[in-house]
Amino acid sequence: MISEAITEEQIDVPYDGIEPVYSIYSPQAAAAIGVITIAFSTDPIARWVYPDPDEYLRCFPEFIRAFAGKSFEKGSAYLAPEAAGAALWLPPNVESDEDRLIGLFWSSTTDAVQQDLFPMFEQMGNFHPKTPHWYLPMIGVETQQQGKGIGASLMQHSLANCDADGLPAYLESSNPRNIPLYERFGFEVIGTIQVGASPPMYPMLRKPQRAWDQDLFVTKS
Repeated sequence: MISEAITEEQIDVPYDGIEPVYSIYSPQAAAAIGVITIAFSTDPIARWVYPDPDEYLRCFPEFIRAFAGKSFEKGSAYLAPEAAGAALWLPPNVESDEDRLIGLFWSSTTDAVQQDLFPMFEQMGNFHPKTPHWYLPMIGVETQQQGKGIGASLMQHSLANCDADGLPAYLESSNPRNIPLYERFGFEVIGTIQVGASPPMYPMLRKPQRAWDQDLFVTKS
């Protein structure tokens, strides 16, 4: 669904100390969920689903757990130092908790949102690759830390695993401003997802890259 809240990151800024998170019950998981909740507080799709601030703060952490929580179980959630940002990846053949998501949407969103939200999820399913791949449901950087290369470093760190496996990576970009960043990392827009009153979302696919090819990670003049 909504993949990122990082805004116009540079990709030539090194940022060390990124670590995996192995349990959804750990303090690191709570920190990752917290920073992504903050990062998405201005996201077009997140706030279309939850326009009321109180409702957003109450429901969005549960959405993160349902949508990307399995990343913690698989050790494919990554947290930047001082919880400045996080990336939650789902490995091949691991999916979001669909039943939990449906229950959450039925209980926490309006009829008007549901009318477009459920068909939007159907469109998302149509764009997902049918072969094994890494999926990035969510990546976010704390709002005051954006623009410092943290999101790009999280992306670079994770894509190394995709390339080591020789597998494609897939995401849906909810912010068109970040499409150029993802394109620099080798992603390509493969369509548009939009239903009724929903903001548009852009599915993007990246083929595995050669591990020694650094052109994607160097800013060119």
